[in-house]
Formats: sequence, C-alpha cells, structure tokens
Amino acid sequence: MSLEYITVITTTANKEDADNIAKILLEKKLAGCIQILGPITSHYWWKNEICCDEEWISFIKTQQNMYEKIEKTLKDHHPYEVPEIITLPIVTGNKDYLSWLTEQLHTQAD
Repeated sequence: MSLEYITVITTTANKEDADNIAKILLEKKLAGCIQILGPITSHYWWKNEICCDEEWISFIKTQQNMYEKIEKTLKDHHPYEVPEIITLPIVTGNKDYLSWLTEQLHTQAD
C-alpha cells in the first residue's frame, strides 16, 4: 500500500465550520477519518497585507482518487474565498488501518 492514500489539509476560521465540513465529507463517504485540531495561529499574506488569525486545521484521510470530489465539496461548502486545500501522500502505514480506511471509502453513499 503506497501513494494511493492521501491526507487532505484545510483550515477554517472556527470549529463549527470544520465540524460541518467533516460531517459532509463523511456522509458522502469521501473520507474515512478526519481530525480537527485547534485553535492554531496562521500567519499569511492576503491582499497585500500580512495577516495573523486563529484557525482550526482539518486532516482528512482518504484515497487519491477521491481528491477531485473532495476539492469540489470543500469549495462548495467552505466559507473562505480561497480555501487552503492541499494534500500530503501517505507513503506507508499500518496495513490494518489502511484496509479499514479503504472499507470506509468503498461503501459509497453516492
């Protein structure tokens, strides 16, 4: 089991938005597990200004072939004008966990 698994990362301004997005992704069977951490402090450039805001970060575990649907769902439900949506490969992991993750994603609710 190699690069077919990814972690999609996004941030929100509050926990309620993060929880709402997690619920939608799980209900659509686009993710098997989502951890939400926060608050965190994000420093970034926005509209020619340096900003510093409190945010909540979500780690969304899924498979690579789900990425396009996840990106569309995030854009449709995310309150940010330009949401952070990036991925990290899951290079290796506990085979039992990755099998469980696969099972969650292949009981599609479409």
